[in-house]
Amino acid sequence: MANPSLLFAIFFAALLVQGGLSTTFTFKNNCAKTIWPGIQDNPNVPAFPQTGFTLAASASNSITASSKWAGRIWGRTGCSTNAGRFTCQTGDCGTGQVACNGNGGTPPATLLEFTLDGSGGKDYYDISLVDGFNLPASITPQGVSGCQTTSCSANINAQCPSQLQVTESGTVVACKSACLAFDQPQYCCTGAYNSPKTCKATSYSEFFKKECPQAYSYAYDDSSSTFTCPNGANYLITFCP
Repeated sequence: MANPSLLFAIFFAALLVQGGLSTTFTFKNNCAKTIWPGIQDNPNVPAFPQTGFTLAASASNSITASSKWAGRIWGRTGCSTNAGRFTCQTGDCGTGQVACNGNGGTPPATLLEFTLDGSGGKDYYDISLVDGFNLPASITPQGVSGCQTTSCSANINAQCPSQLQVTESGTVVACKSACLAFDQPQYCCTGAYNSPKTCKATSYSEFFKKECPQAYSYAYDDSSSTFTCPNGANYLITFCP
């Protein structure tokens, strides 16, 4: 009869080889209204088990993904179904369904970005306002010591400059980035501005940085906005922390 300890060791080694170790993402909605998280995988990584779901106010949902997953998460707001088609005021992924099925969210939307088991075997995570803002959010590593929470808890919509506002029925529901609003190289870090030396903070990115100091405010805002944790942590994602 085979040694049970040996069988377990072989099974565990197989999981390591296949990238079968897992990371649990817990989604918590502290907002006053229902939101609809969307998830998009990066290319060539194990797929996240869901690409979109409903999360009622005060509800939470835990989903187990591969510890080698990489991609982005965002919250959709103001969603409804009309004539059988699901659409959202912000963050809509264009599928007509709650599931995003590989599509990203239409900006402006607050992005939570992850690369698990990246360089040096570390997890990398950040909150990005490069595509604008629609919801406050935070990322809290769990189960591993020495890892830092990153948060964008400000209600940027309430302070959004008029040139960047997205409104529905007179209410500001999202705040565009300057790149999205003006499509100029100095705001988008493109063309002659496509490097850290030439693309600098602007008055608009500084507005976002003042409101949410830990979040990316423009493309090369790496030094204060990227966080790392040993691979093996779980993550609590809170909307409206």
